[in-house]
Amino acid sequence: VRKLARDLDVDLAQVAPTGPAGEVTREDVVRHADQASVFRNIATPDLPAEREQTIPVASPANPPAAVAPAPAVVEGREEAIPVKGVRKATASGMVRSAYTAPHVSVWTDVDATRTMELVKRLKASPDFADIKVSPLLIMARAVIWAVRRTPMVGAAWIDREDGSAEIRVRNYVNLGIAAATPRGLLVPNIKDAQDLNLRELAKALEKLTLTARDGRTSPADQQGGTITITNIGVFGMDAGTPIINPGESGIVAMGTIRQKPWVVDGEVRPRFVTTVSGSFDHRVIDGDGMSRFIADVASILEEPALLLD
Repeated sequence: VRKLARDLDVDLAQVAPTGPAGEVTREDVVRHADQASVFRNIATPDLPAEREQTIPVASPANPPAAVAPAPAVVEGREEAIPVKGVRKATASGMVRSAYTAPHVSVWTDVDATRTMELVKRLKASPDFADIKVSPLLIMARAVIWAVRRTPMVGAAWIDREDGSAEIRVRNYVNLGIAAATPRGLLVPNIKDAQDLNLRELAKALEKLTLTARDGRTSPADQQGGTITITNIGVFGMDAGTPIINPGESGIVAMGTIRQKPWVVDGEVRPRFVTTVSGSFDHRVIDGDGMSRFIADVASILEEPALLLD
């Protein structure tokens, strides 16, 4: 009370006390202070009798235009590219995903030396002589296995018409592969990828990639995906936080594989290192699930022989 009186420049001898024992209270000081009105939150108001209040918000007299007019194109210095087709569909899907699914990203560095050794052996194998083999094949195999161990990664959040929602767990893997094409970004998927052996998976990846680049990907090829891989490593990128494909709950990014110093058995050695990252819908997957999933993918890239068939 004395400090408050000093702050408000109030002489306590001039304040009429109202306390039960004849003492001066904070409220007495505030009421006495001429300048108390310039202070905020000094007096605590009584709680209103009603439990809730509705504060009306007036609509603006002249609502702003939904889209501001675009400035004119400067001839010779700028080019206007109409947004349509694949680009328009991709933009719409990415905005919808980014603003409806709460994205969380995790990542880890991986010693992928044994993956690179396996890729080299597969390329020399007669069984894979007519098929393109790359680290993406081992990554795809790792993701399929990891989804089986953490099924919620392949689940989907479903909003129902009555306002309720459900999580739909899908016990299969339609593996999407993000593909950069002249038409824009496409994400065709390999249906029931969990049923394919390594050679069949390699052939499916090759067919999917060639079909996308030739512009022959059909709408059916892009529907029903459960999880997606984006291979940003082919562009020299180490890691990323990709946006989840609509209708899915997870997307995994594979970074470039390059030699780096790595500690092995207490010694620093050159190893092929990559970063595995991913974004997940936090409505569907908790932190432990997404972390376990990325750790499982990393473990296969470190020791791919675990999944050979």
